[in-house]
Amino acid sequence: MTEEIRQDGSTILSSTSEHAIPMIFNNLCGKNFSGKEYRDYIRNVAPEMGFRPGRIELYRDGRLLKCGDIPKL
Repeated sequence: MTEEIRQDGSTILSSTSEHAIPMIFNNLCGKNFSGKEYRDYIRNVAPEMGFRPGRIELYRDGRLLKCGDIPKL
């Protein structure tokens, strides 16, 4: 099973690990934390992984599972 996070049709992160990609997707969408911790994550960690503000999509084996948004801060 391959899971991916895509932005603008391009795969930014991909893994065969069962939990890593969905956890990162939730981090990017603000589901795992909020407030200053989330803002710091979006400002510092997300760009290092290759993400920018805008729509992201979670795929499993080529099938779309979820969509989310990275806010512009």
